[in-house]
Amino acid sequence: MKERFSGLAGRLEKDLKAGETLLCLLSGERSDFVRFNRALVRQAGTVEQCHLTLRLVRSRRHAYATMVLAGNDGDEASERSAIARLRESLDALPEDPWLLINEQPQSTDTARRGRLADPQHVVHETVARAGGRDMVGFYAGGTMYRGFANSLGQRNWHECDAFDFDWSLYRQGDQAVKTRYAGSEWQPQAFAARMEDAARQLELLATPRRAIDPGEYRAYLAPAALHEVTSLLSWGGFSARARQTKQSPFLLMQEGAESLSPKVTLIENTAQGTARPFQGDGFVKPPRVTLVDAGRLGEALTSPRTAKEYGLRTNAAGGDETPDSLDMAPGSLAEDDVLRALDRGLYISNLWYLNFSDRAAGRITGMTRFATFWVEGGRIVAPVGPMRFDDSVYRMLGTELLDLTREARLLPESSTYGERSAGSTRLPGALLGALRFTL
Repeated sequence: MKERFSGLAGRLEKDLKAGETLLCLLSGERSDFVRFNRALVRQAGTVEQCHLTLRLVRSRRHAYATMVLAGNDGDEASERSAIARLRESLDALPEDPWLLINEQPQSTDTARRGRLADPQHVVHETVARAGGRDMVGFYAGGTMYRGFANSLGQRNWHECDAFDFDWSLYRQGDQAVKTRYAGSEWQPQAFAARMEDAARQLELLATPRRAIDPGEYRAYLAPAALHEVTSLLSWGGFSARARQTKQSPFLLMQEGAESLSPKVTLIENTAQGTARPFQGDGFVKPPRVTLVDAGRLGEALTSPRTAKEYGLRTNAAGGDETPDSLDMAPGSLAEDDVLRALDRGLYISNLWYLNFSDRAAGRITGMTRFATFWVEGGRIVAPVGPMRFDDSVYRMLGTELLDLTREARLLPESSTYGERSAGSTRLPGALLGALRFTL
């Protein structure tokens, strides 16, 4: 596919007129999908698809078109027709004062190979490990590829093998245990361990619920729960534009009035993530960008448009300036010691419905979800119903952060709308001295 894409770009370049620059962005995949319900296969299939976006630039004017490549002789005619339409559109468009594309070609080629399980093996292991329980889930695995080319001679290619299996064991009502297993190498023992741990938590949900009054409690946020927090903070928290316009949820940290715990270091780790290391304007991402360094605000994610508008230097962030490969540095707490360290408080597996209750102050609110347990003496004693928290990130990841786990979990972006998302997050669990619950 890489050679085909490079040849396609080369053919289209020959048809350009003086003063025109062509940018080509390709996104494709070969993926297996399996949907489970009641521990049975309800839907299975394989998708192979490829989308091409053509962008024509002339005199600070630009327009783009996206098409599906069919892999036959009709593709070239469609591409040439699209360029002709774009050329006509440019005549009616105004100049874009913030347009910035990479005019210094920098070609790259990365291929991250994995060992993925055959879908039939996944089905067999899942049905066997579910053991007749009410299990619902979705498996997606295969190769994702991304490419960029421009008429200045730049060629970039990124190919990655990865899988993501997201499932829940359901008991009754609103009681369920949600689990994920993801990576680039399928390990049957690791999958079995995740399924067995979920089964143990499901049995605990059968005990009578403990009613918890509003107030502050020690809490452990499992990686999936912490992921909801960092996902919300990513919308503006690491954006250069949000900083320039004073709309960042880290505004108090930006102004020097607050900080996070020295235990918190957040990195956009493109070198070890699954997302492409380049973006649609042709800029290549650095291997790592330190967003928070030992509790202090670090470098912002700066898109080319933001860089042009505010006189900054771009680090090849996307237009939304959110992380694609966010990593949080782990701590010193072993996962096996979490309950003992928590001692008395709430073990929170998942959160949802998060939003800002005071964006400028870094306050967020949300609900617990799925398996949340009350812990006494380092032992789970009862499940807890849904509760609402409302607290400041400067407490959750600041003054009240006691430790982070040594182990970190890979949490891919689970979106498959149109195509599989290539973004991912790697997070530890977080032990908090106090988390405020309002109901």
